[in-house]
Amino acid sequence: MSIKNIFKEIDSIIERDPAAGSRLGVIFLYPSFHAMIFYKIGNVLWRYNLKFLARLIMHFARIFTGIEIHPAAKIGSKFFMDHGQGIVIGETAEIGENVTIYQGVTLGGIMPSIESDSQRNQKRHPSIGNNVIIGSGAQILGAINIGENSRVGANSVVSKDVSPNVTVAGIPAREFARSVKKETFKPYAISDSDADPREKVLNTLLKKIESLEKKIKKIESVNKNINLKK
Repeated sequence: MSIKNIFKEIDSIIERDPAAGSRLGVIFLYPSFHAMIFYKIGNVLWRYNLKFLARLIMHFARIFTGIEIHPAAKIGSKFFMDHGQGIVIGETAEIGENVTIYQGVTLGGIMPSIESDSQRNQKRHPSIGNNVIIGSGAQILGAINIGENSRVGANSVVSKDVSPNVTVAGIPAREFARSVKKETFKPYAISDSDADPREKVLNTLLKKIESLEKKIKKIESVNKNINLKK
């Protein structure tokens, strides 16, 4: 990793965190930066089949930073773990470029303690697209895809694919908003839209019911007048 790329990673952190005052501050005070330095070393060792040493380095990284990353995970450039404490990234996880995740996020498997032998060398962790933001405490579970420019709300549990340009939240996570264009960075996976698609449907149904009630009352009034004339 060149000095130029290191500064590019540092600057990407400063762009996304208003608390980051300087490059020097990021270098000495940011666990995300420290964990990624460990990861890059561990990942190289893993690819050279020095797996025990790679795991050992990431073990010390977890003790030092509170962030657990498997050295076999695939992570793109400008990856930022804001705060970072409690983040877990599994062995077959794949993360695109310019991704931001917050503390307590897990990129994990669905059933890690069941039939472990059958899961070895299998894709069992999520793939995260470019420009994704994952809010604190979210659990992204299984070999699913999180589309580019999507947002995952804090404390959500995601076990199904998420389309690009979509904001999801809840347990289980469901769609709350959709954007046709790439959103600018929004902290904690906040979207510009506050509209809930289910709420929209309910509001539409209520309006239709109100309209039908008015029509029924009008028909009843006409029938009443006809009966009176008889």
